[in-house]
Amino acid sequence: SKKKGLSFEEKRVRMMEIFFETKDVFQLKDIEKIAPKEKGITSMSVKEILQSLVDDGMVDTDRIGTSNYFWAFPSKALHARKRKLEELESQFTESSQKKEALQKSIEKAKIGREDTAERAALMEELAALRQKKERLKAEIDKYRECDPDVVEEMRQTNKVAKEAVNRWTDNIFSIKSWAKRKFGFEENRIDKSFGIPEDFDYVD
Repeated sequence: SKKKGLSFEEKRVRMMEIFFETKDVFQLKDIEKIAPKEKGITSMSVKEILQSLVDDGMVDTDRIGTSNYFWAFPSKALHARKRKLEELESQFTESSQKKEALQKSIEKAKIGREDTAERAALMEELAALRQKKERLKAEIDKYRECDPDVVEEMRQTNKVAKEAVNRWTDNIFSIKSWAKRKFGFEENRIDKSFGIPEDFDYVD
């Protein structure tokens, strides 16, 4: 009863049936003859399927002389399944314990956070206090210019700016004086040519 289009896993299952049903030891060439006839596994895929079973520890192999032999007994498979089951049960137990511990932590964290009228009132008060804090912060920022440190900083900045302005005023007066001596220009003509206002003077 050949069957076309077997999946990779189906081929693995059917090849294991060869070993379990015969309880015999085979060479690769033997399996390549049996598998197509009895299990519908193409001879070209036998080697790949067999190697995958060896890699997974489901089929044993050994080299005797120049030949490789393969075998797999039901008892070994039973022990392998039993070990796997024990491993899964251990993981399940560990996961259950972690889940229980987490659940206890959650319940513990909930203590004092129950949705009571008192908690709701406290949360409302907290929200109101936070809003008040923001308003006060905005108010402080608004009146920050009255801060003595800020005022002093502004005073120092103004002083530096005033000194710079008067320094440039000195320079302009010096240039005007030089132009009058050098070229005989009248002062109002110089002011008009360079856009210097009539009331141009030092900053007090």
